[in-house]
Amino acid sequence: PLISAAQRDRVAGMVERAVDSGAEVTSGGSASGGQGFYYRPSVLAQPAQAFDPRPAPAPAGQGTVEVLFSPHDDIEAAILRALRGARRSIHVQAYLFTSRSLAAALIEARARGIRVEVLADYEQTARAENSRIPQLVEAGIPVALEVRYAAAHNTVSLVDAAEPGGAVVTGSYNFTWSARTRNAENVLILRGNPAVQRAYLDNWRRHRAEALSYAEAIAPD
Repeated sequence: PLISAAQRDRVAGMVERAVDSGAEVTSGGSASGGQGFYYRPSVLAQPAQAFDPRPAPAPAGQGTVEVLFSPHDDIEAAILRALRGARRSIHVQAYLFTSRSLAAALIEARARGIRVEVLADYEQTARAENSRIPQLVEAGIPVALEVRYAAAHNTVSLVDAAEPGGAVVTGSYNFTWSARTRNAENVLILRGNPAVQRAYLDNWRRHRAEALSYAEAIAPD
């Protein structure tokens, strides 16, 4: 038994990361039903690298890199193309999210069967009157808010990160009108590098395990 849904989700996230790293679940490995918050007692077997706390080696150079700078390049258009090309999954980390176009693209992706999940900074989501995060929640997209850090400033979009032809979109660019038209920003779109994709996806899952669901973090008045 666990004390909250957030703690249960953190345990589930740790098990999921271990399995993705090559561990085998020999028993348990899932939440159990009934009232309260329960996760079945679980045993994970080798390989040991799934539990290795040391930093992963630098990913080998492969795939392609697209380099963009705003306001000279239309970074939002490039991100939209990447999102619309998703086949299986999209994982987002956002600090400030006010872009209507990017929110619409995520909602459209979910509507066509893509698994879409979003992590966002708690303070920016709670304070920004024009945040698009509530719109994503209303559309049924799972959203969690990061509360551990002074600023959850990762700005990342992972497209089909578990697939060989996936993409990592990362840089200084926030999902805002100002980032698109007024600020000096940069973005890299890294395609076809499974090691980089895995590193970013593992980091996304680590942050998700520490975050609170939107419903828990934004309690109704």
